[in-house]
Amino acid sequence: MTVHASQLVIPLWAELLAIAVGGVQGAMFAAQFRDRRLDLLGIAIIGIATGTGGGLIRDLLLNQIPVALLSNWYLLAAVAAALLGMLLERIFRRLSHVITVLDALTIGIFCAIGTTKALTLGIPAVPAMFVGAISAVGGSILRDMLLNLPIALMHVGSLYAIAALVGSGTLVGLTALGLPLFLAAVICVAVTFGVRILAVLFRWSLPEQRQLQRIPRIPRLKRPRLRGR
Repeated sequence: MTVHASQLVIPLWAELLAIAVGGVQGAMFAAQFRDRRLDLLGIAIIGIATGTGGGLIRDLLLNQIPVALLSNWYLLAAVAAALLGMLLERIFRRLSHVITVLDALTIGIFCAIGTTKALTLGIPAVPAMFVGAISAVGGSILRDMLLNLPIALMHVGSLYAIAALVGSGTLVGLTALGLPLFLAAVICVAVTFGVRILAVLFRWSLPEQRQLQRIPRIPRLKRPRLRGR
């Protein structure tokens, strides 16, 4: 099924805010590994990867020029936010609840942008959902790769990627039903935000990998005996 839609337009300030939140989070995350002795350039690179990584992966998948390279402001916002997050780490730690809320909102915004961009280019519904989800969480993937860490979203956690998948699926479904794109995108952001916040509050997570310890045996049917005449 292919859903045709016009691309969602997000104000520049909203995109810069989302990238800045990612940059701050990248710096705060890197602060946990002081033994790595990252310098200012390292912090800036982590901020760029976390803030713009999702959009970068999205545009590479869609064979487009990365949006972050089409304006001076995206990279500058990511670097400035990362350095600010490094300098004011203690203050941002105290505002962790605010950062979590902004992060959940950021996931929803990037998810909506990625999904609608994929649909606009004629990508079918399921791959468009994947592109939307990777747009939302791609920054954390690049961050962990640069720090040589296991990719966090692949481990038991608070439904970071699942929230994006639910949101992108909602957008695709509502668009297929004929709902206006802007309204579908707003609902996508709200659903993604809600799932992410609820997962953090109630510590929801997917079950850890496991295998069947005992495979039930299928009882054999007894063959009826044929009596001779």
